[in-house]
Amino acid sequence: MLGLAAGGCATGRSVADVQRELWALSAQLTEVRVAQDLVSADLARALAELRSLDARAADTQATMAASSAELARLRARLDATEAEVRQMRATTAPRTTPGLAPPPGGSPPAAVPSAPDDAARGPQLGGTESAEEAYAAALNTFRAREHGQAVLDFLDFIARHPAHALAPHAQYWIGEAYFVQRDYRHAVVEFRRVLEMAPASPRAADALLRIGMCHATLGESAPAAAAWQRVARDYPRSHAAGTAHGLLRARAATRRR
Repeated sequence: MLGLAAGGCATGRSVADVQRELWALSAQLTEVRVAQDLVSADLARALAELRSLDARAADTQATMAASSAELARLRARLDATEAEVRQMRATTAPRTTPGLAPPPGGSPPAAVPSAPDDAARGPQLGGTESAEEAYAAALNTFRAREHGQAVLDFLDFIARHPAHALAPHAQYWIGEAYFVQRDYRHAVVEFRRVLEMAPASPRAADALLRIGMCHATLGESAPAAAAWQRVARDYPRSHAAGTAHGLLRARAATRRR
């Protein structure tokens, strides 16, 4: 009987030990499952961030491609604008007064005094030719990549000739100067002033397109799409509208991935 009692106690202790081990293993298994769930959540979050980065990279590539094409177009328009300014300057240049023949048997007429040159007359702040010269000089400064000085020159042009037809163009180049320097926040402000100055100007569509590119580069896809949609809606016949359609298609294709 004593042996059986001792054996029963030993069996009871063994069962208790086994139960404790089972509880410990169960706790460890629970910890492993919790850790596995945390790892799975982290992996899912990392995959989502990776997809977001891929989408933003695709948007950035599309924007850069469009910017390159737009830059080439702007260079062509810059050359065309300079040609127009030279043509307007040549058209408005003063003509020389033809000489007068002396009457027969008479004394020659008094000499007609020649018109003083531009330096003698001084600056013509309100003249059309003076405005075109100032605009052309500011464009040359921009093309020389002296963007800070170009901004000052264009601001001076707008202050002196606020009602001139070239004023919206000058304001556009101010925004472009900030854009090429990658100051996109300031560029958006300057491009919006083009729309405020002359919403019907040919430069309005270009400025609105650039506003969308600024937002896209800053990772603000919704304002970028809104700007491009406005270009397509309000300026459907402009060259900027075609570029905006392309950017919107690229964005839609990226979102479907």
